Parts: sequence; structure tokens; C-alpha cells
Amino acid sequence: MSAEESRIRKVVILGGGTAGWMTASYLGKALQDTVEITVLEAPTIPRIGVGEATVPNLQRSFFDYLGIPEEEWMRECNASFKMAVRFINWRTEGRGEPNPRTLPGDGPDHFYHPFGLLPDHDQTPLSHYWFQRKHQGETTEPFDYACFREPPLMDAMKAPRHTDGTAATRYAWHFDAHLVADFLRRFATEKQGVRHVQDEMVRVEQDERGYVTALHTKGGQALDADLFVDCSGFRGLLINQALEEPFIDMSDHLLCDSAVATAVPHDDEANGVEPYTSAIAMSSGWAWKIPMLGRFGSGYVYSSKFTSPEEATREFCEMWGLDEESTTFNHIRFRVGRNRRAWVKNVVSIGLSSCFLEPLESTGIYFTSAAIYQLAKHFPDRNFHQGLVDGFNREIELMFDVTRDFLQAHFYYAPRTDTPFWKANKELELSENIKQKISAYKAGLPINTPITDESTYYGNFEAEFRNFWTNGSYYCVFAGLGLEPDAPLPSLAHRPASSAGAQPLFDEVKRTQNHLVETLPSALDYLKRLHGKD
Repeated sequence: MSAEESRIRKVVILGGGTAGWMTASYLGKALQDTVEITVLEAPTIPRIGVGEATVPNLQRSFFDYLGIPEEEWMRECNASFKMAVRFINWRTEGRGEPNPRTLPGDGPDHFYHPFGLLPDHDQTPLSHYWFQRKHQGETTEPFDYACFREPPLMDAMKAPRHTDGTAATRYAWHFDAHLVADFLRRFATEKQGVRHVQDEMVRVEQDERGYVTALHTKGGQALDADLFVDCSGFRGLLINQALEEPFIDMSDHLLCDSAVATAVPHDDEANGVEPYTSAIAMSSGWAWKIPMLGRFGSGYVYSSKFTSPEEATREFCEMWGLDEESTTFNHIRFRVGRNRRAWVKNVVSIGLSSCFLEPLESTGIYFTSAAIYQLAKHFPDRNFHQGLVDGFNREIELMFDVTRDFLQAHFYYAPRTDTPFWKANKELELSENIKQKISAYKAGLPINTPITDESTYYGNFEAEFRNFWTNGSYYCVFAGLGLEPDAPLPSLAHRPASSAGAQPLFDEVKRTQNHLVETLPSALDYLKRLHGKD
């Protein structure tokens, strides 16, 4: 069979939503009109927009690839800015409170995980000079404030862009995921010719090898294709149900399996708009806060082993002062883990049908965009060479497992033991991968190879994918939770000139912080101008 005879001619995507329409629009560009793409989407029902938080690669790796300017999609999707995740009350006891409690003798209980990259001096990240100074009693300043420009900007609720639109620092976004899906649906159908079928799948047709050949709908259509992408959510209608691929449960690593969520009205003029996501520790989990103009989305992610939906809802309402009787809630039960293989035969699972981790580090959209990128990179012909399938599956497994380990470490090393939930997290076994990282961290070594060239890092999706959680990410979370190395990096004792030479970097961080706080507009003012609400 020649290359022309064996090439993929039709792709059917089961499921719309963010995952389905991101996949359709990305493949529409990557395959350059050589493939007929169809999205089969069941008629939607009204849903609560509780907000979605992202990571910084989304513009460069996805929207820029599609040729869509940032301002265009932001206006369409009620988007706002996100410079970090702010962790609140992860070290102090108590029920959920939206504001930081006080650490004994150590200031408020919050820390940031910003998106900036650590400066480097003499081939050593600034984090290691910070800990050397702290260990020697030369500073009491928290790691995030000492080494990153962003924390004071977020405290002052500044935008990450200057008034003229120039970026002042790295940032991501908050948006309404349903609006993003609608925006991409219009883009894919109107500009790329993607076919949109609104119908419900009722039967999967397979050949003698088990390959899917067609999807039959309630309306009587038969949608045939060479390749099928399963974006059907937690049900995994193709990958798990039709192909019976096992889903590997990861509840032995992460205990949260449920959430209650809603949108909360917000007085922007009185309180401003926070340019960060909050992760607020609760008695049996944590709550997100995702600010957008006029409201914020929030949800309490909890473990059903340690609290009931009713009790979780009460605690959630108490924190935000909500009337339980008059508020509409979205109750969610989710599976934690990943498919044994994300790609089986001629079915590729993307989004919730592939894997899921609670959104503690805002990885949902990232997982989707990374999987789409890898699918385009490993795109097959009708021979479905096993090397392409195996390569894709290895990449997804790596991405998921490294992130799972990082999230588990948040709970495992949080000092809280005041409730059964927080105690139980200390009894779970860590993977060998994260144990090795912790061992390196405790010894004073960098955990990952330091990355300091922002243009290379954020402009190269492969580099980011391979080292998504940077040395600074681990340091932000571990130091923020009170976990520190046993001693400074031993080699620094033999390099006094290096230690002295790091001081100008700390000074430059302070100068930049002060300058940006003085010159940047507020997040609220910038967003009002962007969205035409001056």
C-alpha cells in the first residue's frame, strides 16, 4: 500500500467541550485540510461556569499556532490574568477560610507558586543561594518573595501587562471553559471546515480486529473514520467501554474524588480582581478560587472518605457566606488516575477520557494541549505503526505520573494533621520518582536541570513538556510548606565568590518588584479596558 493509499482521510472526535474543540481546531491546522474532521457532540444542557485556570504555554503552544491573538480570545471568553497559584492555610489548622491565618512567629500562612523562572548564578539556581543565606541567619524573607518578581505585584493586584500591552512577566489565564469551547467551535467550523454533528452516540461498530469503524447515532447517522478521538469525558465511551482499556485508579496517591462548585458574585470596584488562582486548604481537601470580571468561580475539592456532600457543601457555604438554599451547585464525582494506555488500536483518548488529576496546579487544559501536540507529532497512517502508538503512550504516562507525584507531595508534606483527611495523606506511599527528588532536595541539590532562558523554555514545547515542573516549582511548594534542605549545597562552602556574586541578583529582583508595583496598572483597570467595560 502506497503512502497516499494508507494515509488517514477521516477523523471523528466523540465529544465537544474544551477537549473536543481544542483537538478539532489543532488537528485542523496541523493536518492542513488533508483530513475530514467531524465532531460528534451530544446536545448540551445548561452548565454552571465555575472558571478554568491554565498555565502559560497555552498562548504560544496553542492559540499562536492557530493564529489567534491573545486579546481576541480573551474578550470572547471573559478571560482574566493568572500569575501564580496562591496556597492559603496549608500549614495551619482550621476549617476553610479565604484569608491566610497567621503562622506562629512567621507571618501569614500563604505562599505563591509563580510562573517565573529562577535566575541562575555560576550554574546554580538562586534558590540555593537563598537557602544558604537563610541557613546562615542572613535573611528571613520567604523564598517566593526573595527570588521572584511576581509576589508583590499579586499582593497589589497588578496586571502582568503594561498599559500599552507589553508583558511585564510570565502569566497564564482564567476563563469560562464553556465560552472557550464555543469560541473554538465557531473557529473550527467556520474557518477550518470542521463538520459538527449534534447527536447522541448509541452504538460503536468495530471490525474483527477490534478497531472502531463507525459511530452510530440516535438520529440514525453512521459516522465512519480511520481514526477516532475519544473526548467523551469520564465515561470514556470508546477507550474504556468499547475497547475495554483499563483505567488505573490512583486513589492510593491522591485521596480527593469529589467537588462541589458554583460561581460567586464579586464586587470588583470594592475589592479588585486578584491576578492569581487561590488554593485554600479545607478540612477534607481544598477549594479553588478563580477570579474573573464580576464573579469568581470556586469549588471545594474533597475526599468522600472523610466528608459527605452535605457537610462539604455546608463548609463551602460558610467560607463564602453563601445561602445554601438559594445557591445552585454543581456536584462532581471524578475518577483519579489514567488509562493504562491513552491510545489503543485506532482510538486516542484526550481530556477527561484519558486521565484526570484534581486541578491543584491547573493542569487540566495543559494535559489536553500536550496530548493534542503529541498526537499531531505521532500522527499515524492507516497502518497504525506500533512505534507511533507506543511513543505517544509513553509521553502521556510520563506527563501524568510526574504531575501526580508533584501533587501528592503538596498533601504529604503539608504540616497539617488536624483532621482525619490531613493525617491520612501522611500515611500514603510516595512513588520512587518523587522520593528521589525529595532526596536531592534535602541534600541541597537542584531537583531538575535548571532552566533560566525564558525565550527558549516557553518557545519550545518539547523543552517545557520534558521539564514542566522546574526546580523553582518544587522549591516554591516545598519551602512554602516549611520543608527545607538539611543543609546548603555543600559545594557553595568552597565557592565564596559565587555566594557573594549572587547578591546583585537578589537586589535586581527587589528593584524589579518595586518598579513594576509602581508602574503597572491594576488587573481590574486593564481587564475593564480589554473587555470594553470602562
